[in-house]
Amino acid sequence: MSKFIHPPPNFQCPYRHSCPHLDLLSTTWVLGEYRRGEKRYQEHLRILDRLHSELKSRGERIRILERENAEIKAKLKMLHQRQFKANTKKPESGKKEDGPACDRKKRGAPVGHPGWSRAKPDRIDQTIHVPAPTECPHCQKTDLLPSGEIHEHLQEDIVITPQTLVTNYVHAQAFCPHCNRLVVKTGAGEILNAPIGPVAKSAAIYLRYRIGISYRKTTELFRDLFGLTFVPAAAVGFDRKASACGTPLHDDLREKIRMSDLVHADETSWRNDGIGHYVWFAGNEQLAFFHIARSRSAEVAKTIFGTNYEGIVVRDRYAAYNGIGSEWQSCLTHIITKAKEIKREHGLLPLADKEALTDRFCEQVGTLFTKACQTSRKLRSRQLPWSSAAAIEQRYVRLLCRICKKTLPFKPAETLRKYLVGPEQKSLFTFLRHAGVPPTNNHAEQSLRHLVIFRKTSFGTRSESGMNAHSILASLVQTARRQGVQPRQFLQTLLTADAPTAQAALYNNSG
Repeated sequence: MSKFIHPPPNFQCPYRHSCPHLDLLSTTWVLGEYRRGEKRYQEHLRILDRLHSELKSRGERIRILERENAEIKAKLKMLHQRQFKANTKKPESGKKEDGPACDRKKRGAPVGHPGWSRAKPDRIDQTIHVPAPTECPHCQKTDLLPSGEIHEHLQEDIVITPQTLVTNYVHAQAFCPHCNRLVVKTGAGEILNAPIGPVAKSAAIYLRYRIGISYRKTTELFRDLFGLTFVPAAAVGFDRKASACGTPLHDDLREKIRMSDLVHADETSWRNDGIGHYVWFAGNEQLAFFHIARSRSAEVAKTIFGTNYEGIVVRDRYAAYNGIGSEWQSCLTHIITKAKEIKREHGLLPLADKEALTDRFCEQVGTLFTKACQTSRKLRSRQLPWSSAAAIEQRYVRLLCRICKKTLPFKPAETLRKYLVGPEQKSLFTFLRHAGVPPTNNHAEQSLRHLVIFRKTSFGTRSESGMNAHSILASLVQTARRQGVQPRQFLQTLLTADAPTAQAALYNNSG
């Protein structure tokens, strides 16, 4: 019997409404259900694919969040541990550990170095003869034998005379027909209408802005040592008077900074009446300029350096200094410290999130820039000729590009890597293109150190006038020290002379 692939025309199955092979179900209904089931099956497959895709993306997102959470925990732990030294176990006596700690130089002078002793005074004011002892100070025996030897002991001390010097200035007056009043002339060492003289005022200001003593302790010191009494508010008035006299010198100092070929720049936080401010520093080996401002924006930097500064700025990576100066030198010490912090932070991550590539990158960056700082010292001491600086720079650039060749999965390390190979890479080795430019900004850090310590003891200032006094007097005192001028003597001149005389006293090479 032949089989038909297709039914004959106009064929109708007699069992289409009740098929015995389908448990008497309608074949039309079964076919419709079959086709609807296929559509539902395909819809279920699409739903499963979408769910699998969402689960995969969410799993990746969870993994990213877990990694960021681990990085934040590591950063927080590092911040809490930063103020404490590592609790390393000292080696037991008689045992020698391997490593760089064994090769560390012993503290103190080198072996064979002559001992240091105080220089002998160039004069002797008085001589006191002390008789020979009758009892040994060590064993308390009294049977001592006479000796013809003499032992001389020189001792320097200070003479405290608790007495003030009171000067009566008797002024001959003259009548001014233009002002219609009597006028007097200022005497030598006199501040008109001031009950306290310039020596005491300059000493109080020196104790405040150089030694870092508070107003109340200054008044106590003058009362106990010199017998001069005044209230702390009077010491505040000393500062206001000196800052008013020093304003022209402070403005002139700003102009000298703008004309300098090399300037260090940095800033730190400050508090004025409980509100956050910033102390800006700009200076070099001869000058020091401080400016306290509310903002930390680039506008403040432009008010200090001007809009057309053409010198070289040694600075950190803060963007407010971008566009200031013809060139700038990035502080390599900051980069070395940042690499160490990144390595330490990376070491606090869970073991599954660590990778050796980040640690190797941080170590290589630290080693490279440490060698660069050593090279700068050798160039300054002329152990290396300056003619080799260009070749050294090319070698360091090649090494740096080799170190930063691969991308890093650890976000802080990748940020540092992008900076080192970015457009500011040329600022890393400016010290190899210009003689006299240091590779670090340690000069600015040390210049701000005094104000940082003062901020911890005084908690900042309380008024605009106090903030202005700290900007002016700190600049003048530190500039005087760098010029080789005794700050207290300069402050005395500032209080008693006019601005040109005080300016000439500030600089040791003034004509």
